[in-house]
Amino acid sequence: MENRFYKEFGELLKQHFPYKVQKISINAGFTCPNRDGSKAVGGCTYCNNQSFSPGYGGKQRSVSDQLRDGIAFFSYKYPDMKYLAYFQSYTNTYDSIDKLIALYEEALSYPDVVGLIIGTRPDCMPDELLDYFAELNKRTFLIIEYGLESTLDSTLEFINRGHTHAESEDAIRKTASKGIYTGAHLILGLPHESREQILAHANVVSKLPLTTLKIHQLQLIRGTVMARQHREHPEWFNLFKADDYIDLCIDFAERLNPGFIIERFISQSPKQLLIAPDWGLKNFEFTAKVLKRFAERETYQGRLFR
Repeated sequence: MENRFYKEFGELLKQHFPYKVQKISINAGFTCPNRDGSKAVGGCTYCNNQSFSPGYGGKQRSVSDQLRDGIAFFSYKYPDMKYLAYFQSYTNTYDSIDKLIALYEEALSYPDVVGLIIGTRPDCMPDELLDYFAELNKRTFLIIEYGLESTLDSTLEFINRGHTHAESEDAIRKTASKGIYTGAHLILGLPHESREQILAHANVVSKLPLTTLKIHQLQLIRGTVMARQHREHPEWFNLFKADDYIDLCIDFAERLNPGFIIERFISQSPKQLLIAPDWGLKNFEFTAKVLKRFAERETYQGRLFR
């Protein structure tokens, strides 16, 4: 089904590139301030980082090696494809400035890499690094993506994020003010959040100068604090059935700023790590159901945006 219901990431890429572009995920071996003890230990309660690192993103391998393997995977089928190096795992702005810049420049110097996407935390963007990104943004495609996860400080504290929502807003505004495409990431269905509170996230982030937004369902991952919490206190959680979550996504999109790109509605963790919910749907199958429900409800992104 043709998507006339919400803004997709492909629209942004088409503005910039006359060819197909694919992200290649990079694990550059970083940690996080709520793992290494500078803010906390143990990391976010939901996080087992293996859950979003593809097979070619091994921790001890160089950025170039990971790009080579990732590009080999896609270029066989699409020889004219170009690539965005996506620094995804952990906090990709959390190291010495010199080391960070060397890694970003290594990625950009790799053949057929035409831009960077940097995933990080709102409390890990020093001004000196942001100045570098402002310069970098003049010579290549760049998105800085901040993990917000929730707009409620009570939730952020409960999941051991180690930052406040005010810090999230500050980082987003500072980044966007430099002319850099700025993304945010939210998890829908975190413990103790009601449906009304989840939908209120859309109203809160809609006031921010964002380019892209990623949302996905809460997933319980083996070996995490949250998996133990769920065993001990299942009443804290609402693990949606697929149809209920689809309706939640559409309710959320209706309230969302119509200028934002919705980059995704779900995430898929590896089956061997996932406890629940297991909907048995691939991402493209889920997106097709979302489009169908938009059509059935005769609605669209931003319909209720104020």
